[in-house]
Amino acid sequence: MTATPSSTGRIYGVGVGPGAADLMTVRADRLIRAARRLAYFRKAGNPGQARRIVDGMAPADAVELPMDYPVTTEIPFADPRYGAMLSAFYADCAGELRRLAEAGEDVVVLCEGDPFFYGSFMHLYVRLKADVSVEVVPAVTGMSAAWTASGVPATWGDDVLTVVPATLPESTLARRAADTDALVVMKVGRHLETVRRALDAAGRLNAAWLVENAAMPEERIRRLADTTDRAAPYFSIVLVHGEGRRP
Repeated sequence: MTATPSSTGRIYGVGVGPGAADLMTVRADRLIRAARRLAYFRKAGNPGQARRIVDGMAPADAVELPMDYPVTTEIPFADPRYGAMLSAFYADCAGELRRLAEAGEDVVVLCEGDPFFYGSFMHLYVRLKADVSVEVVPAVTGMSAAWTASGVPATWGDDVLTVVPATLPESTLARRAADTDALVVMKVGRHLETVRRALDAAGRLNAAWLVENAAMPEERIRRLADTTDRAAPYFSIVLVHGEGRRP
């Protein structure tokens, strides 16, 4: 997908996939290997997962532009400060990218998973698309890597797949889980206990799987009912596979 206002430089939002470099697209690989400027989000003090995925791919002389989140989980999402801090952060990042594009520079922005699926890049995209050229390169999502790692198809026949963030209220998670055939729960992290209780209430706990770090060296797959952890790693997804019509 490309937004094309008049501009010399272009911003590329490049999905690098779920964790393994060989799971990104040919287009993403080509753009990263030719990048003159490489931007990526990260938690302050960490290298960043998107940057780690492309290690050894980008040109050695590429100018790197790390974008450090001002807050991650230090304060609750519902706290007004959370939204205000992130809004200002995204505005600042978009402003720097706009300045570079207007100066004739192309910038490749690395995005974990797919840029338009629960990703930070979308917040830059909506701030940039009216002013500069933006191209979005889609990617393999973390959820598809997770159900592939589980070794069980996610959906069959007419199964309905529902994707929910674990940040929803427990009662809402339970209702969504009860009303669908196949379920993907994103953003599990410190909400693992809430997800476990919600799936138990929906009668789906024994069918649920916890997939941690799919497509990464530390990949781990367990039945959710067999876990007692209070939290899961950042890159974790809970799955309930569909059992629908088969020929």
